[in-house]
Amino acid sequence: MSLKQQLQEDMKTALRNHDTATLTTIRMALAAIKQIEVDERIEVDDSRFTAIISKMVKQRKESVRMYTEGGRDDLAEKEQAEINLLQQYLPKMLDDAEIEAAIKDTIASVGATQPSDMGKVMGILKKTLAGKADMSEVSKKIKQLLA
Repeated sequence: MSLKQQLQEDMKTALRNHDTATLTTIRMALAAIKQIEVDERIEVDDSRFTAIISKMVKQRKESVRMYTEGGRDDLAEKEQAEINLLQQYLPKMLDDAEIEAAIKDTIASVGATQPSDMGKVMGILKKTLAGKADMSEVSKKIKQLLA
């Protein structure tokens, strides 16, 4: 079963259970996926699904930060609940040691020695770590290792 199909099945379950918070979040995710499919005239596969959900999680994390700074804890809690639900559809995130090991392996395989080689390293890591790591954190670690 694809991740998209799993999301649709979970929507049906949320409908049956009258779980409006889950239902709203799942419908929002399905709408984003459908929008991509219509705009690009493609069928979203699991890797693209993961990228879409990752982007949604990233947007919500930024919203949580902004709501917390603005003193709107009620909205921050709502966004955090959506993050928790959406993360169920993402692969397990790698820990810092695993990410650093992947970066070092890639740097060695590419032969990167200076900050100008960062693009080569990021290009490979975007494919291998997609959905498994926060790419902005990966970028920071690459800068540190190549500096």
